[in-house]
This record gives sequence, structure tokens and C-alpha cells, in this order.
Amino acid sequence: MYYFRPAMPKFFIKTYGCQMNERDSEQVAHSLVARGYERVAHEVEADVVLLNTCSVRDMADQKALGKMGMLGRMAKERPHVVFGFLGCMAQARGESLLKNLPHVDLVVGTQKFHRVADYVEELVARKKSGAAAVNARGYNGMDDLRFSIVDVGEEAGSQSTIRNQQLVPRQATAFVSIMQGCNMHCTFCIVPQTRGAERSRSIDEIVREVGDLVGRGVKEVTLLGQIVNLYGRHEFPKRDGKSPFVQLLETVQEVEGLKRLRFTSPHPIGFRDDLIDAFERLPKLVEHVHLPLQSGSNKVLRAMHRAYTAEKYVDLVRRIRQARDGIAITTDVIVGFPGETEIDYKQTRDLVEEIQFDNAFVFRYSPRRDTPAAEMPDQIDERVKEERNQDLLRIVNKSTRRAGERLVGCNVEILCEGPSKTNPARLMGRTRTNKIVVFPPSPGLRRTGEDSDELVGELVDVQIEQANGFSLYGTPVLPISRAATNDRVRQRTDSPLRT
Repeated sequence: MYYFRPAMPKFFIKTYGCQMNERDSEQVAHSLVARGYERVAHEVEADVVLLNTCSVRDMADQKALGKMGMLGRMAKERPHVVFGFLGCMAQARGESLLKNLPHVDLVVGTQKFHRVADYVEELVARKKSGAAAVNARGYNGMDDLRFSIVDVGEEAGSQSTIRNQQLVPRQATAFVSIMQGCNMHCTFCIVPQTRGAERSRSIDEIVREVGDLVGRGVKEVTLLGQIVNLYGRHEFPKRDGKSPFVQLLETVQEVEGLKRLRFTSPHPIGFRDDLIDAFERLPKLVEHVHLPLQSGSNKVLRAMHRAYTAEKYVDLVRRIRQARDGIAITTDVIVGFPGETEIDYKQTRDLVEEIQFDNAFVFRYSPRRDTPAAEMPDQIDERVKEERNQDLLRIVNKSTRRAGERLVGCNVEILCEGPSKTNPARLMGRTRTNKIVVFPPSPGLRRTGEDSDELVGELVDVQIEQANGFSLYGTPVLPISRAATNDRVRQRTDSPLRT
């Protein structure tokens, strides 16, 4: 039996988890493409199959493990293929991943993404030479020649290695990693163990990356950090009463050609007056803040080590809404945290109903190994968690629908990102408040001879005609003054906490 690899190696990478994981995957993809590898959309086409994993919740762990288990048959049929785990689960579990998945060749942690291409090259070369040995000796398999690489060690300066990414043609948006790690040690969270301590890139490095992305056609960047608004607090001084993060926002704001600036995810304790003031001063900073709540019960917040109260959170939302008209607030909430009583849950429910979030991600508490919450007494029954999850989702869905319905009849600015995933004949984009809008191409917005692709990456005015769940639908209009529309939006986005 003869094994061979095609002249142009191909790789497949699947990402689980958060936007930071997506950004890390793009760094890996860039490094492999730079070495002549071709990215493919399906693992069956690939010579290298990589799963970039998440450990924040058990479901993400199980999905990645299940996927790799299913790939075991492919490993037997195509023994030249390299299989690897990257990211948070790889960091947390390390070499133990090889025990039940013997076809796995590579395990790389969160501070070593920049080394993946080197390791892949080594494994591909070894498998190629191993296949030659198998052929020469007349074996039917390669089990006797199996080897693996595991690297989950810490590495100084790793925060500055996530600086390159592959862009698809006419890509309008991109993520920029500004820091790694977290020092908060929330009792439910494994991130400090998987991502390490806080460490930040320099402002100059970040601005160079943003400038490069804009030069390649990107119009909107999202700054990423585990606790993004605590950026640089250990490395860089305050200046004129402004935190390093606000200094960064001001500097990125000046990048010529950048149209929109976002960031995620902040922590309420890092949302100081200087950051609230930035929403009044920086026009490129969009009208959207994702502000994790986690619980509306002060007792549960203390048990989580969240370091703020429900009352302080409500006041913060009020001040953010005062700073910018029409700003959208989204959040994360955990239900079923150990010791959460019906009274605690009702406090969360009441607060979510009071604030009227534009959207929220609601999670059932999932015990994570080696976190304090996993060892706490009074763990909540799964049935109760599910009931609370579904109940809170009903509240969130109502406020999300109301937020969308307020925009019906208004003209809003959309950054067109490309064809809609559900209907390729239509286009999709996002408002400055991060709401998805689906719309048809409009000949009135194009010059003669151009097709709808010309709208990708462009800012387009769309009149909203329908709100359906989490998406809005509308029709492009010719550029107009938004002054009258903005007045209408302000009048129609009042909520109990807006002033």
C-alpha cells in the first residue's frame, strides 16, 4: 500500500467558543498559508485537521472531544493526516487528551499558537517519512511509527504573537487581540488557568495592526481582551486621568479610513468615568456595549467574586445610556449558580426585565474542573437550571424584539458584510448597535455595470421595514441626512433606565 500527499498541503481548522478563539484560529491559518498550505472548508479534503477548543463550558469541551472521536475513522483510512487540538481545552488537559484519542498528533496551548505551523511542518514531514518506511517494509498501518507533540507551556511575550490574520476578499470587519489572560478569578471561570495572567500589547503594535487591516479594506475593528477595559493596567501609566484602554481607543480612533470601532468584553469594575466619557467624544466608537451581568443577586455576585453589586450595575447602565443616545446594551447571565435560591433568581429576572437589554446570552451554570464554584455546596439540579434558563430567555427575547421593532420605519446605517447566510440572494450587515439587517441589493445605490458585491464593505443606509426575532429586514435607500431619523430613533428607544 502506498501513501502520498498532494503537492499543495491542505488544512482544515474548526473553532469552538469565543471571538478570541476565532481570532487565534485566524493567526494559525495565516501562518500555515504563509508556508504554502491551502485552507479548505471540509476536513475530508485536508492533510491537517485542527480543532481550536474552548473550556469555558462543558458543552464546548464535549463537542470538540466528540468531533475528534468521529475523526478516528478518517485517521485509519488516511494515516498521513495530522490531527491536532489547540486552545483552551488543550491547555487545560494537555497530554491526557492522547489517552482516549490515540490518533491525535498535536496538542498546543493558548500561549503557543505562533508555534503551530512549525509543529505541523514537523509532523507532516515525519508522517511522510513514516509512510515511506511503511511502504518499504510492507506494513499495512503506521501504529508502530506513531508520535505526537504536546506544548502547553507558558511563553513570555505571547500576547504580541497574535498579530497576523487571513482576510477573505472584501472582508469588512476584523478582530484585533490587544491582550491575553485574566486576573479576575471569578469562581465559575477556568480562563485564568487556560489563558494565564493579564498581559497587554503596546498601543503602537495594535495601531500598526489596525492600520494594516484598514489598508487591506477593513472598515470596522473589534478590540478583543478577556477583560478588555483593563487593558494595560499593569504595563502602562494613566495620562491626563485616562486609563491605558481609553488612550488606546483615542489612538485607534485616529486611524485614517477606519469607520467603526468596537470592543469586547469589558468588566463593570473597569468601566470608569473616562471610558463613559469616550462614548461622548469618539464618533467612531459605536453605540453598543456588551456588559456582562452574570447575576442580579448581590449574594450570588459575591459568591462569584464579581466585585460589584446589582445596584452599581444598574447605575452604570444608566450612565452609559446618558452618554450616548440610542446605545445598545447586551449582556451575559448565568442561571443556576451554586446556592442560587428562587429569591436570588427572581432578583436576576427582575433586573433583566427592568434594564431591557437589547440582547443577552443566558447560560446554565456548568461546573469546571479546578474552579472554586465546582466545589461549592448547594449545587443546583439540572432541571431547575433549565427551567430558569428558559424563563429568562423568554424575558430577553421580548426585550430583543422590542428593540428591533423600535427601528421599523427608520433609516439606519449598515456596514455590508456580504451575502446573507440564509439567503445568498440578499445581503447582510450590522447596525452600529450590532443588530443584523438583511436587505436586497439596490440598483439605486450602484453605478451602471456594478453588481451587488460592490456593496460589500460599504456603509449603506437601509430603511427598516420588518423586525423578526433577532434580525431586521429592510430596503437600501439613497444617502440622506440622518438627522431626522436619529430624532425618531431617540424618541422610540426610551426604556425605564434611559433619561
